[in-house]
Amino acid sequence: MNERIRVREVRLIDENGEQLGVLPTSEALRIARDRGLDLVEVAPMATPPVCRLMDYGRYKYEQTKRERDARKHATKVELKEVRLRPKTDEHDIDFKTRAVQRFLKDGDKVKVTLMFRGREMAHPQIGRQILEQMAEAVREFGQVERMPLMEGRTMTMILAPLKTKASPAAPAATPAPASSPS
Repeated sequence: MNERIRVREVRLIDENGEQLGVLPTSEALRIARDRGLDLVEVAPMATPPVCRLMDYGRYKYEQTKRERDARKHATKVELKEVRLRPKTDEHDIDFKTRAVQRFLKDGDKVKVTLMFRGREMAHPQIGRQILEQMAEAVREFGQVERMPLMEGRTMTMILAPLKTKASPAAPAATPAPASSPS
């Protein structure tokens, strides 16, 4: 930027994007000072290097403002967890399934964890069946991101919300002409 540019000549682009041609660096700096702008090197590896006339302070401010707005509008997906046991009663599973549906509607991922104890470890198919039933029950709200997987004494499955497609706007319906009674 400005005096830090150490090459003999540069290709100069003005503040409107118009090329001013290849000029000596001192001449480019003089033009920048006359216009009250900074000389900023934008392509240092080009031959000759490309420099642009711009208000560098304003450019940095707008760049940080764009980054801040991008962070503000970014959606954060949380991972919620629902825990079950193989002996969990049917009503309780239905209750947990409704909670999973609510989480998926809100756009969060859900980790469904089924914990085994003692002799329950001998029957992992029971746990897999419960998780598959839950996945089937929430199919209209989410999809299975990771199938049920046994990790030690727990079996886990991850559900992700469905990707919503932007529905095209329906054309405005024109009212039918009123028919007069004959």
